[in-house]
Amino acid sequence: MKLSRNFANIIRFVLDELIPPILRDAKWFMWFPFKLMFGNKSNVFFGFKKDFHQLTDQQISEVYKETASVHISRLTDLNSKSIKKIIDNVEGENILDVACGRGYLTNILKDNYNVTGADFVKHDDFEFNSPNTKFVEASITDLPFKDNSFDTVICTHTLEHVKDISTALSELRRVCKSNLIIIVPKQRAYRYSFDLHVHFFPYLHDFLNIAYPKRKFNKIDTEILDGDIYYQESDLE
Repeated sequence: MKLSRNFANIIRFVLDELIPPILRDAKWFMWFPFKLMFGNKSNVFFGFKKDFHQLTDQQISEVYKETASVHISRLTDLNSKSIKKIIDNVEGENILDVACGRGYLTNILKDNYNVTGADFVKHDDFEFNSPNTKFVEASITDLPFKDNSFDTVICTHTLEHVKDISTALSELRRVCKSNLIIIVPKQRAYRYSFDLHVHFFPYLHDFLNIAYPKRKFNKIDTEILDGDIYYQESDLE
C-alpha cells in the first residue's frame, strides 16, 4: 500500500487521538482494520509487541521480512517539514545516514556532501534511488566506524524499532564528530498499532527523557513537525 507520510499522520491522528483508548486497545475493535490492511499477516502484528522482548535480533529481522509485503510502501517515512529541517541543518563534509532504507535522504544530500548510508540490510531500491552513494551494512547498535568519523550523523524513524535504544544512542554519538540529528514519530502507545514500533513518544519530553545527553552541547534543538519529533545536538557554534 502506498501512502504518503503526511497523509499517514492524519490517519494516525484520528485513530490515536479521537478514538477512546478503551476501544483503540481492544483486539475485537482492531480486528477488522488489521485484517483489511494485513490479511493473513494480522496475527504477526497482533502478537509482535507482546513477544518482542523474547525475540533475538535474528528473529526480529525475520518478522520484518515476513511482513514486508503488507508494510506501507513509500520512498521515505519523513514528512516534508522534517526533510526541509534536516537539509537546513546538515553541517560539515562527511555525512552518515543510519538506517538509510531506500536511499531517499542520501540521494538528496549526495550532490553536496560525502554521504554514507548504513542499514542492517541493503534495500533492493537503494542503488536505484541513490546511485553512486556509499553503502555499509551495519547494525545501529554496532556501527563499524571509528570515533568521530562523520561531521553530521542522521537517524530518522529508526529508534522506535530498536530494542536497545541506549546502546543505539551511544553508537550514534560515538561516530558523530559534532552534529547529530534524530527524528522519531510522535505517537501514542497502544497495544495494537499499524506498524512494528516498540517504543512510543506521545510527547516531546518522553523522547527527551531517553535521548537528552549528559554532556553539554553548544546547541540543543527540539521541535514537533507535523507528527515527527525533531531532535538535534551539536557542538557547532
